[in-house]
Amino acid sequence: MDQLEQIWQSDTEDQQSITYTVKVLSVGDVEDPDLYVGQHIWEWQETDEGKWIMKHSNPTPSWHRSVDRITYGYKYDIKAYLTPKQLTYFKLKFE
Repeated sequence: MDQLEQIWQSDTEDQQSITYTVKVLSVGDVEDPDLYVGQHIWEWQETDEGKWIMKHSNPTPSWHRSVDRITYGYKYDIKAYLTPKQLTYFKLKFE
């Protein structure tokens, strides 16, 4: 899983935010992969894991599409932005 550390400026103190890939979805070679994967992303958002990520990620989670050269399809990564404590909780509870 990808990790990238960023420092966000805050009024009271510096807060560390970690970009973490919380879900990876694969899609075959379809005509409109964004439309096809939308349903699967929505279903994931309705799970306990997805609801927790949507509530605690700051800024809002984002999805990133890349070409999967092995299967000639697409890979979608859902990335969340969490503090170290939130990331530890997420890993212990959902992974």
